[in-house]
Amino acid sequence: MQLTNFTDYGLRALILLGALPDGELTSIHHVSETFAVSKNHMVKIINKLGQLGYVKTVRGKNGGICLAKPADQIVIGQVVRDLEPLQVVNCAPEFCHITPACRLKNYLAKAKEAFLAQLDECTIADMLTENNELLILLMRPQD
Repeated sequence: MQLTNFTDYGLRALILLGALPDGELTSIHHVSETFAVSKNHMVKIINKLGQLGYVKTVRGKNGGICLAKPADQIVIGQVVRDLEPLQVVNCAPEFCHITPACRLKNYLAKAKEAFLAQLDECTIADMLTENNELLILLMRPQD
């Protein structure tokens, strides 16, 4: 399976926010610079993550963004479910005439569930725990 760029950058943003010290905020600009993605695209991603309850935004002079809940409570499989359409193939009868007799869709559904089950075993905190190399890469000044 391949995740959309939206989900990919959403996960990266959550990992970066999870790496922040408790109580520290950062900016969407910093996140977009860290991952070399347009600020407009990152605004959409952060907005969606905020609507889903993963990111908290603080307005004002000392505002910014941070995780809305602890990193160990953000399950990656659920984030993917929340952000991805997750339709592996289009099995609508008007799109594929073999749908009534096709067995492939069942195998693809099982593969998708196995993929998500694996992602359900890890959290944002798992990406960061005892991963100093990642922390260094996330916190280095951007070029």
